[in-house]
Amino acid sequence: MKRVFVIVLDSFGIGFEPDADKFGDVGANTLGSCFKTGRLNVPNMAAAGLFNIDGINFGTPAAKPTGKYARLREKSMGKDTTIGHWELAGVISPNPLPTYPNGFPDEILEKFISATGRGILCNKPYSGTQVIKDYGMEHIKTGKLIVYTSADSVFQIAAHEDIVPPKRLYEYCEEARKILVGRHGVGRVIARPFTGEYPDFSRTPNRHDFSLLPPAETMLDRIKARALDVIAIGKINDIFAGKGITEFVRTKNNADGMEKTLAYADKDFSGLCFVNLVDFDMLYGHRRNAEGYTNALNEFDAELGRLMSRLNRDDAVIITADHGCDPCFKGTDHTREYVPMLLMGKEISPENLGTKESYSFVAELTEEMLNQR
Repeated sequence: MKRVFVIVLDSFGIGFEPDADKFGDVGANTLGSCFKTGRLNVPNMAAAGLFNIDGINFGTPAAKPTGKYARLREKSMGKDTTIGHWELAGVISPNPLPTYPNGFPDEILEKFISATGRGILCNKPYSGTQVIKDYGMEHIKTGKLIVYTSADSVFQIAAHEDIVPPKRLYEYCEEARKILVGRHGVGRVIARPFTGEYPDFSRTPNRHDFSLLPPAETMLDRIKARALDVIAIGKINDIFAGKGITEFVRTKNNADGMEKTLAYADKDFSGLCFVNLVDFDMLYGHRRNAEGYTNALNEFDAELGRLMSRLNRDDAVIITADHGCDPCFKGTDHTREYVPMLLMGKEISPENLGTKESYSFVAELTEEMLNQR
């Protein structure tokens, strides 16, 4: 293949994994919750074999699937974006990244306050939309930064764009990234700018993630080393800290992500186009909005049809995910789930590839196809 498009539907799990009890996620099934809304309409993914995948016992299996399909189990010890994407790219993480259910320790906060010259508010696990509602006014009055975390390995900094312009907020995040290393090496430091007036504060599209460097060589590094293109769309560049990437564009939402993917499909390049569509997770999974998640899947599937119509004979598309985030499960956190792998293209012969023991099967498959060009 000349070009491979790997599209990550952020949090699109398809059922809890055998070790889900260790994560409190027994019973989670992101796809199943969307199916139960009665509104799921994904003919392109269904035709490729989505409902033929091992363990999926709802929906109508395709009589003659058009693609290869598999169920992927996560081998890394985590259920977050960073570890999930690293594993998709071929790096297994045997140890979970650090989390802070009781907030960050004083040794971290003191260094951060010294580096930024600003005080902090909150320092707890919190919903991103609720935290700006609860602390936004105090932030505006005092100029203190809203620092919070979640069940994931993240250090998040929220600030109103009129008080702290995004460029300055990014500088604060870079300072935090320098501090958060070693045993406090969180997966991501995330800038969370917001705007508006109380009580109608809203987060803006100017989010930016500052990730740890992957701990080992990824498929991106190997593909780039062969003088092929590695194009990152959405937060892929952030997740991999720019490593192994030759070109990147950020996106505002899923629709923008697919428009940019379609634009690259119309260009002449050789190599990998790696796409993350974050709305599934950020707007619907964490907010436990099953109907919104379902509608987003339906919209993506229609855009997938547009993409498939633009492919050349030596192109392939892989649809997968990085973890689950069941919109009908307890709490607001990610869920430990299998993810789908759908391989589609004009030269792809149908095949049930069964269950694979690692998300890294995506890296193996991608590199194998590009090595055959």
